[in-house]
Parts: sequence; C-alpha cells; structure tokens
Amino acid sequence: MRWILALALALAAGLGALYGLTGGFTVLTAEAARRQDVARHPRAIPAAEVLAGDGRVLDLDRELRRDGRVALVNFFYTRCLALCLAQGSLTERLQQAIEARGLQDRIRLISISFDPRDRAPDLARYAARMGADPAVWQFLSFARPAQRDAVLALFGITVVPAPLGEFEHNAAFHVVTPDGRLARVFDLDDPGLALSAAEDEAGRGPVPAARPAPGEPERPAGRDAGGV
Repeated sequence: MRWILALALALAAGLGALYGLTGGFTVLTAEAARRQDVARHPRAIPAAEVLAGDGRVLDLDRELRRDGRVALVNFFYTRCLALCLAQGSLTERLQQAIEARGLQDRIRLISISFDPRDRAPDLARYAARMGADPAVWQFLSFARPAQRDAVLALFGITVVPAPLGEFEHNAAFHVVTPDGRLARVFDLDDPGLALSAAEDEAGRGPVPAARPAPGEPERPAGRDAGGV
C-alpha cells in the first residue's frame, strides 16, 4: 500500500512540474513556450543599426517607432536558394493581401538580412526580384555585425555557417508593435495567422498618417477584399 501512495505522490509531483514547465499543459516544446511568453510579455528589440536598400543607415528601433505601423518581420540572406525563396514568396503574398485589404497604412513588411556580405545594392536587387512595393515592404541588413547576434537571439533565429558561403537557419514571421516590441511569432506556413495578429495589434493604436505613393495624392486608410 505504501508503494502505491509513494507512486501516486511521485506522479503528482511530476505532473505538477510538467504543468509549470508547459504553462498549464498548453505547450510541450521550448520554442512553443518561448512564443507563448513573447505573446504574454512583448520584448523590446535591442539597439541595432541597419542598412537600407537606398544606402541609408538607420537605427532599427527608431525607424520602427518613427514609422508608426505594425511590422511583420522576417530574416533572410540574398544568396539563399531554398528557404529564403519560399519565405520571400509567402511574404509577397502578404504584401498583396495587405494592399488588397487597404492595410498598408497600418501594417508593413520588413525583411532583414543576417549576411554581412549583403549591402545596399544586394538588397535593392533582391527587392526588385521579389516585386516589393517600397511603401509596404522594406529590405534591411545589419550595418554592424556585432549587433546582429543580440537581435537574432531576441527573435529566436539561429544562423549556422554552411559550405559554399551559405547558411543554415530557421525562419518565422514576427509581429513587432509600433513601439518596437516583439509581440508574436508564427511559423512560415501560417502567414494568414501572422497577418491577422498584426491587424489585431494595429487596431489597438491610433491610425498612422497615410503614406501615398510618390506622385499620388493622400488618401484615407480603407479596406477591400483580399487574403493570404
């Protein structure tokens, strides 16, 4: 009888520990737990200078705050021939959905290269290749490689050098608030969920000033049909 009681107590203790580690049995992996914690406690992005496709050097946090839109952020490198191309195709679909729904004054896309070889001309060529609308989708790279690791760590991006100048890396869509905080993380195969979360986040704040394309008159934000 005693061994039954001891077994029951051990089982209860184990379940209690598992409950705590998995957020009440809601997550079963470290990455899922990290994402849940990010959603509960959005994280400030570390200081980093980034290079834009037009050659400007920007402070990433200041740029996010200045713009005032929610950002869907992902990471890539221009020489990638596999995962990044798939990610780029999905991001292009997000761009189409954002424009079709009239969300371009509330939501933007940012793709950041972690490859120190990617400079402004590389970013500009890649943006053209992806069919990026610069008013919606911006391409950046780290101006100071020493700042790269802290940003990648916050976003949960692991980058490992591979043969022939390539990299092994993971990828996701990240929702960043207008005040520069990582708020949600979604798998690449969930672009619709990522956009919905960004739209929810955008609905919590004031409407940013409209950003008309060059030569176009200003217009109010609106919506139309569209989807991912």
